[in-house]
Amino acid sequence: MNEANRLRRPLALLLLTSLIGLAACKQEATPEPQPAATVEQAPRLQSLAALDDQPLPRRQLEIQSWRTEEGARVLFVESRELPMFDLRLTFAAGSSQDAGTPGLALLTNAMLDEGIEGRDVTAIAQGFESLGANFGNGAYRDMAIASLRSLSAKDKREPALALFTQVVSQPTFPAAALQRIQNQLLAGFEFQKQNPGKLAGLELFRQLYGEHPYAHPSDGTEDSIPAIGIDQLRAFHTRAYSAGNVVIALVGDLDRGQAEAIAAQLSSALPSGPALPPPPPPQSPKPGLHAIEYPSSQSHLMLAQLGISRGDPDYAALYLGNQILGGGGFGTRLMEEVREKRGLTYGIYSAFSPMRADGPFMINVQTRAELADGTLKLVQQLVRDFLAEGPSEAELQRSKRQIAGSFPLSTASNADIVGQLGSIGFYDLPLTYLEDFMQQIQALSADQVKAAMNRHLDADDFVIVRAGPTVPQQPLPPPANGPREQPSGVPGH
Repeated sequence: MNEANRLRRPLALLLLTSLIGLAACKQEATPEPQPAATVEQAPRLQSLAALDDQPLPRRQLEIQSWRTEEGARVLFVESRELPMFDLRLTFAAGSSQDAGTPGLALLTNAMLDEGIEGRDVTAIAQGFESLGANFGNGAYRDMAIASLRSLSAKDKREPALALFTQVVSQPTFPAAALQRIQNQLLAGFEFQKQNPGKLAGLELFRQLYGEHPYAHPSDGTEDSIPAIGIDQLRAFHTRAYSAGNVVIALVGDLDRGQAEAIAAQLSSALPSGPALPPPPPPQSPKPGLHAIEYPSSQSHLMLAQLGISRGDPDYAALYLGNQILGGGGFGTRLMEEVREKRGLTYGIYSAFSPMRADGPFMINVQTRAELADGTLKLVQQLVRDFLAEGPSEAELQRSKRQIAGSFPLSTASNADIVGQLGSIGFYDLPLTYLEDFMQQIQALSADQVKAAMNRHLDADDFVIVRAGPTVPQQPLPPPANGPREQPSGVPGH
């Protein structure tokens, strides 16, 4: 969904969150035609049990890459299955480039399709719609994106690209639209005050990153947003939406010549300028607990410490280790011990979120307020045990199978592929990254995963934020042999 359109809907701001990291992996496989079943073939059905050990076939990508005359990096995959194409521009223009004005990057991105010469926001939307094209945009901590999906026929492709090019390269930043979006953001900040999970997340990043550019929220603050003016938006656009600061990803029903022409058209229209430098390395934070008093029946617990940057050589080992610890849903150690055996929560999750600079490793859980202290101690002990023991061989092999089974979904559609290409180009990963990643995962041993997790995590180094009421604490229930019955009703705030 268009990020700017989301900002135009005040109720949607209830869901506004800081987004980090890469898109989830997806892919699609087309099965070979099978003969009709016969009595003689029936015994072959027994072999279905072996499918758990067999990864789905993956779509092989032939990624072509070059640079435009203006310095934009281009990644292209030809895909002729459907008469359409997907285009994504990824700029190093996220909130880490706000330079002391929180929300500047988000406002600039949200205003792209609010007006161009001769067209207002309604006319722009109608222009894309009349061509059967979709425009999208969004801004996060590291990056800002603008995307286009269009039919590839010349009579649709060329006018859609002309409109997209003008929107991205020549926005007029109408004053009335800026005022409207600022007001919607301010209304969103009021909603945030009613969401203890959001409050905990904001405080966690402040405590984890201190004075680093990642510390402030991507959507700005109550003080910063009203003060941002049109001249600041124009200056940021000129600096951050330049040809030298963009990765152009293209996937679809195009040949190399057409892809080169599209990339050249876009690159030449953008402001000229170099790539912006990445954020500096963050300083290690002081571990400890920070409490936010909030009247609710539940407490939100968020634990974090600095993780890794996107190009870290330990990424595959940490990804696999986290899948076993808490990133793989049901069956992980955290979910098994905290939810299944003790019934303390509906869900508990952990994740590494690597960015251009060291992104966070985070654990998120919500539990009854009177069990918050015990739950926190349990989670820290589970991390400590995992670092001491490492994964079992059974856990390792199960997670490898799960990753192999889901990884083919990473190239299921052109939209999935263009997202992967944007990340590969933005984080300067090898063109063979997708295949390399799977090979690295399958080659890892339990000892290698344990060593990588211990290189980057320490159970005593967590920055912790608890949002909830101060109430007398109760001891945790003992672990059950089987899954406990979960509490009825919806978790309260």
